[in-house]
Amino acid sequence: MSDLTVSRPEKPRVGLFVTCLVDLMRPSVGFAAVKLLEDAGCIVEAPVQTCCGQPAYNSGDRGTTRDLAMRMIETFQGFDYVVAPSGSCAGMIKKHYPELFEEDPNWRAKADALAVKTYELTSFLVDVLGVTQVDASFDGAVTYHDSCSGLRELGVKSQPRKLLASVKGLTLVEMNDSDVCCGFGGTFAVKYSDISGAIVDAKAKNIEASRAPTLLAGDLGCLMNMAGKLSRDGKPIEVRHVAEILAGMTDEPAIGLAKDALRK
Repeated sequence: MSDLTVSRPEKPRVGLFVTCLVDLMRPSVGFAAVKLLEDAGCIVEAPVQTCCGQPAYNSGDRGTTRDLAMRMIETFQGFDYVVAPSGSCAGMIKKHYPELFEEDPNWRAKADALAVKTYELTSFLVDVLGVTQVDASFDGAVTYHDSCSGLRELGVKSQPRKLLASVKGLTLVEMNDSDVCCGFGGTFAVKYSDISGAIVDAKAKNIEASRAPTLLAGDLGCLMNMAGKLSRDGKPIEVRHVAEILAGMTDEPAIGLAKDALRK
């Protein structure tokens, strides 16, 4: 059991919403989330799940979004809390599910019930469980990007920084405009690639100017977008999800870096 300080003794049953990108592109983030939650005294389960519907919602397809939301509501209805290592996916459930069912009182009540118990990972650890420190170490400086949905929809800003402050050996160096969009925005990056490219170019310059060799954030979509830009520019900056650092699980190569590349 890691040395975590929590405010309550009970063991809440948490349903981990893994998210599509974590499942398909970076499973290590899901395992890190499980470790952090279990170390904090939670009983964690990852039920069979599907997309939360955010891509369909952002594309204006409300019918498909509602179908996916209904599946999510039914899947997670038996848990005390639902936690996601993603501000955008948690924000979709917490802020947008209720409005999807405004004209359906039955499903609106179910959507409200899911929304009220859904949290982004670091927010849940700090704001709900009262975690003040983690048993992890990381030798070096990092800089942190505040993802748009987590920051603006859920108020996630101080929570990851509070936890990072307890990581032994880690120094947080704030970049300029840490709270400015990285240009990903899900389907936005596809629909408006030129604008997205200009935004991530500015973000990459701020990341490099921080002189931190490692970049962290709480949303894998943003991380993949920034990692891609830094890689194309030939910048030797490692990119990781904050959960991996907090859980002390950094054996996996950084995002966008192949295992073979580590051996060379």
